[in-house]
Amino acid sequence: QVQLVESGGGLVQAGGSLRLSCAAAGSIFSINAMGWYRQAPGKQRELVARINSGDSTNYVDSVKGRFTISRDNAKNTVYLQMNSLKPEDTAVYYCNAGVKLKWYSDYINYWGQGTQVTVSS
Repeated sequence: QVQLVESGGGLVQAGGSLRLSCAAAGSIFSINAMGWYRQAPGKQRELVARINSGDSTNYVDSVKGRFTISRDNAKNTVYLQMNSLKPEDTAVYYCNAGVKLKWYSDYINYWGQGTQVTVSS
């Protein structure tokens, strides 16, 4: 089985920064896309940023220029550097990864347990 373990959430003042990390652990053959989603109270989960195996990235418009997604393939880890945080960034942030367990298997979507990010005004 595979687990995605997130860390780095917390409470920060508006304008501050946080760095989220998500490490995939288990019997992993390869990982294609990795991403970060968030869900605020009363809202649907939305894609924040995504990075594929070729390091191409995409971001939701509201975080462009403030957030940066990156990955370390040797560590099966994805990061989200969040700068100039705003109160509207407050949400539970979830890590997501497409993981292949064997060379012959399909990619399976895995989710982390979520980490709370709270930005105070």
